[in-house]
Amino acid sequence: MTIELNQFMDKYKQILNEQLLKKISELEAPPKLKEAMAYSLKAGGKRIRPLLLFAVIESCGKNPMLGLPVALALEMVHTYSLIHDDLPSMDNDDLRRGLPTNHKVYGEAMAILAGDGLLTYGFELIAADSSLDPATRIHMIRLLAQCAGPEGMVGGQVADLEGENQALAINELEHIHHRKTGKLLSFAILAGAQIGGAREDQIRSFQKFSYHLGLGFQISDDILDVEGDEDLLGKPVGSDTGKHKSTYPALLSMEGAKKQLEYHIDEAKSALRETKLSTGLLEQITDLIAVRTF
Repeated sequence: MTIELNQFMDKYKQILNEQLLKKISELEAPPKLKEAMAYSLKAGGKRIRPLLLFAVIESCGKNPMLGLPVALALEMVHTYSLIHDDLPSMDNDDLRRGLPTNHKVYGEAMAILAGDGLLTYGFELIAADSSLDPATRIHMIRLLAQCAGPEGMVGGQVADLEGENQALAINELEHIHHRKTGKLLSFAILAGAQIGGAREDQIRSFQKFSYHLGLGFQISDDILDVEGDEDLLGKPVGSDTGKHKSTYPALLSMEGAKKQLEYHIDEAKSALRETKLSTGLLEQITDLIAVRTF
């Protein structure tokens, strides 16, 4: 990781972490609900989605802070999805980012409500963002709803549940993960391009970049579920096998999965070069996603 990228990530992760908790503290809501919402936000994580949003805006030559409210909303929506994913009725996980999952600390009912609160508050933050013109705000709200909702992440989660105990074809697995994992990554990239003032042809290249990056992210995740270190990951390894899910290593072999990861990372970086923008930071983040060492 270069000094430049390190400084960029440290700077904007600190801003994000401070602002996320500040926004929760400002809510006029029941204290226990605020505590549960803040608990999962404080667990940290890589903040890769908002960092991608900031890096895209910077590649367009604009101030990344223009995207702060949208970045906060995106991280809240992502965190809501993790809280709900961990529930006993879903993945039934006890650990998230090295800490007990939300429902283990606050109970299932409060965990569900904390997720609901984060999801809805995220959209409020975008709607209230006066730094964006009204048309852009509407576009951001609609795009996030599409990427997070039944046509995106939620639809992908349903397909993932229905795919358990089934032998899926590789194209079926890619379709699931393009929605379940890739769509929120796509939102980060396309929202950043919109806020940064990218041209239509550049937005198309960013769309291609986001597609390959999303699949690369998931393949890397599947590889880590087999080969990863539980202490570094902050969650159990081997959980996908235990739940009888189709994964890239299971379908393609570990060697085949790694080759597929390399292909998607190469295609993602090729799409970045098409934009003719200053995408050095984005290329480095892409490499980090491939190895997931940060």
